Parts: sequence; C-alpha cells; structure tokens
Amino acid sequence: MALDKLKFRLVHTAQRTVINPLVRKSGGVPMIETIGRKSGLPRQTPIGGKRRGGSFWMVSEHGYQSDYVRNIEANPAVRVRIRGVWHAGTAVLLPDDDTDARLADLGGINSVGVRLAGTERLTIRIDFD
Repeated sequence: MALDKLKFRLVHTAQRTVINPLVRKSGGVPMIETIGRKSGLPRQTPIGGKRRGGSFWMVSEHGYQSDYVRNIEANPAVRVRIRGVWHAGTAVLLPDDDTDARLADLGGINSVGVRLAGTERLTIRIDFD
C-alpha cells in the first residue's frame, strides 16, 4: 500500500508540474472541463479516451484520488474538448466497470500510460447533451 501512495505522489506531481501544462499547450488531446468543487471555477485537465456514439469513455488512472473525479462527484456537468470542439455532457462514474477490458477497448498510448501509472483506476462515461 505504501508503494501505491509513493507511485501516486510521483505521478501526480509529474503530471501537475510538467506533463499536463505541456499537453494543454499542444492542444491536440481531449480535455475535460469540470467545475471546481471548492472554487466554483472551470478546471481543464488533459485526458485520454474515445467517443462512442453519443458518449465519451475514459479511465481515470487515480480514480477517486483525482481532483477532476472529485469535482465530478460534486457536479457531474462537464465539457469535453475533442479535436478542438467543446461538447457539454454529464459524467457518470462506473466503479464496477472492468478497467482492464475498457483500456483494451480504448487502445492507444494513453491506455498504456494509465495501466503503468494507475493506482486506483476508474471508468468514466460522459453522456453528451
């Protein structure tokens, strides 16, 4: 358990200080916008996942430890940017979903990263308005 906490701290720090700022500037990856549960301000986070019909599927690598997941718990109304276009929707947390199967279905480099860096994976489905 202590190893998972250390892994979370290392990955979380690297994402907040280096990876996410660089990815945000690139503009080429999907982003989720939640409303901060404390501040009430919009918060944008780079994500991986895929659109399937009227929904967007993703796996959070740190589950309920992720700030954006905590924001979703407080307010499930979100926006997702896909290829530069924002889509409003409602996020649904799916703790009983098989994240290994979901990541296999989603594929891509992000799924590999979530498997390697994840400590408490959680599937999220966003149903577009």
